[in-house]
Amino acid sequence: MFGISKKAITILFGLLALAFAVGAILLFTPQAGQQARGKPVLWVNGKAVYELDLLRLQGNDPLYAANPQGLLKNLVDTHFLEQVILTEALKQDAARIRVGSAEVRKEVDRIKEQFGLKDKKAYEQFLNQVGYTDAQLRSEVKTQLQIQKRLEQIRSAAKPTPEEVRFYFEVHQENYKGEPRVKARQIVVDDAKLAAELLAKAKAGEDFAALAKQHSKVGAEQGGALGAAPGESEPKPVTKVVFPEKVAEAVFAKKGPGLVGPIEAGGRYYLVKVEEYLPPKVPTFEEVKEQVEKDAQEAKGNGALEAYLENLRQKAQVRFAEDSPFSYKNLPVAKVNEQEILLAQVLQPVFSNQQTAALIQQGLGGLGDLAVQFFLPQTLESLIERELLVEAAKKSGKPFIGSKDQIAQAYLLYETRGLTATEEEARRFYAENPALFTIPASAEVTGVVFKAEAKAKAFREAALRGGDLQALAKAQEGTVTEYGTVSPNQLPAVLDRLVFKVKETFPKGPMGEVSEVVKLEDGTFAVLLVKNRKPEVLKPFNEVVEEAKERVILSKRQQKGQALVQELRKAAKIENRLSQVLAELTPKTQEPAKPPTQEAPKEAPAKP
Repeated sequence: MFGISKKAITILFGLLALAFAVGAILLFTPQAGQQARGKPVLWVNGKAVYELDLLRLQGNDPLYAANPQGLLKNLVDTHFLEQVILTEALKQDAARIRVGSAEVRKEVDRIKEQFGLKDKKAYEQFLNQVGYTDAQLRSEVKTQLQIQKRLEQIRSAAKPTPEEVRFYFEVHQENYKGEPRVKARQIVVDDAKLAAELLAKAKAGEDFAALAKQHSKVGAEQGGALGAAPGESEPKPVTKVVFPEKVAEAVFAKKGPGLVGPIEAGGRYYLVKVEEYLPPKVPTFEEVKEQVEKDAQEAKGNGALEAYLENLRQKAQVRFAEDSPFSYKNLPVAKVNEQEILLAQVLQPVFSNQQTAALIQQGLGGLGDLAVQFFLPQTLESLIERELLVEAAKKSGKPFIGSKDQIAQAYLLYETRGLTATEEEARRFYAENPALFTIPASAEVTGVVFKAEAKAKAFREAALRGGDLQALAKAQEGTVTEYGTVSPNQLPAVLDRLVFKVKETFPKGPMGEVSEVVKLEDGTFAVLLVKNRKPEVLKPFNEVVEEAKERVILSKRQQKGQALVQELRKAAKIENRLSQVLAELTPKTQEPAKPPTQEAPKEAPAKP
């Protein structure tokens, strides 16, 4: 419900995405004369869209690849035609945008480079393959560029006011919180024994800077001061990035001053004296004003694009031929107070969902029922809640900006701000959710697979004695796979059980632990070599107290947000007609779909 990604909201409610998706299909769809395009199927603002053009587009749509039937076919038709209608309306509106011949030529050159069309002959073969003349391709390219320019025109024209920018920061200030930093000195040496001796001296009170000047391989002239400019010897605040990963983890886990190490990393030994720990803080508005203005501009542009595309679709005059081979029933499936939600608005996120699309494309049995009984009702509930939140945001009088998704998220963030967590609450959360604070077990794994069990056993015996891995594997016709450092559930199931579920370690040789021969599901035989095995470790509470507090606050925000949504539901007039609409769209020979009666999850708002 929280933690919305800025990058995930560059496309609004799928409309812009589908516009470009259809546009990309149109770009490489054969065009023919009107006589060869069949009958008109529909008209958008008086302009005909022909049967064969739609059939070619269907051929590029993966939802049709599995040959959907019955209710699912009717839903896919409606989704498909809604994309076609919007794209045609968008092309018509963008037709007045000026695009020069040089811009078209540059884009055509890019297409030639993309498809490896290095000479005239290759280009002509390409045109023949996609059914275009050079003039037709350039005309379609011009249309695509006009669309891009029109959309960018809408986006860039939406300028946030100073009040909107400041409020955007107020709502999203957690996004601008900096990283934790430390003021510290370090000593880096190549010898473990020397590192231990230097630690003992530092603990005994010897001057750390003097020890660094005398022994450190890095920054000795600055007394090991991290972040210090050349010629200076006082440490400046630094983030984790200045340390190797293992060292950084230990240094920042202290959450305060003290000695850390020695820690081995990259063949060297690090001893760090932390002088001050600086927790992450929310900067002032002035400190991040430039970035906030950019983010607010993006959000305002998103909202403008969404409103533009929705308005464009609402104004489009659409007429279908009486003998249309397609089913288009974009009926209202819900009403939230006075705002209708149409079927296509629900179908867009459902059919854009990779899980749904994969099931459809695989043609799995019962798929239509699955899509109808689970994804459609769940998505509609999310859209209803989004509508309630957007309406509440408008009534609040606060200057929320962005797409509907962004505004709904921002309203929840604003209404659940200011929550805190005590150390006692954090400790209780830590005790109840140990998995969230556990470093998983890990091991460095290499697998060697053989077709014959006897060869696998021969390799195992040789591996226990040592030698060159590749040579030993090759001698027994084995295939080596370097899995690297892995944790549970990252290896194939049989190998995962062997490494992480078997309690005993394997016999050790010069190459590390050598497993027994194990038979795999495909009938082959494997031997695993395991190094650097590390057990699962629960981080101490004092290392994760701040993270635990943040998780407690997140949990509180989710609970408060869900309660807020329920209050809005109770106060609103909501009509859900999904069951009736699906029944209307179900062919008489097919059993009507029955959406589940249980209450849908109250995660809000939706992510279409």
